[in-house]
Amino acid sequence: MTDGLRLALYEPDMPANTGAMMRLCACLGIGLDIIEPCGFVLDDKKLKRAAMDYIDHLTYARHRSWAEFRSAVKGKRIVLLTTKAGTAYHRFSFRAGDILLVGRESAGVPPDVHRSVDAEIVIPMQQGVRSLNVGMAAAIVAAEAMRQTGSFS
Repeated sequence: MTDGLRLALYEPDMPANTGAMMRLCACLGIGLDIIEPCGFVLDDKKLKRAAMDYIDHLTYARHRSWAEFRSAVKGKRIVLLTTKAGTAYHRFSFRAGDILLVGRESAGVPPDVHRSVDAEIVIPMQQGVRSLNVGMAAAIVAAEAMRQTGSFS
């Protein structure tokens, strides 16, 4: 696992969003962690199809569970993107080795995951709207984290 910024997907539901975030990571040079189980079959053929020709530019790891993921990233700071946070992402101080965690499209993350992360951040939105697409939220926050840490080439 690299020391740079990473994006972790907690039990993703939608293959199209997973593919988009795989391409985001490949294009920006961000590592990717997929925390299973997924809400769809994720075999090697489907993984390559979702990532298209970007798979060769992607550094990723698959984890069979939240516990396995936590063990693999021990000592790394996990920052959860959630609509339930009190700190806006642009007021948060990112570090180069942070792991940005996004939840399931249908349900976010369970309470035990909320309790076990190091920080929670939110993207401020207009009143009366529920949330952004998880891939869009990941892109917004990843760009700010990269800007703060000088990670853009």
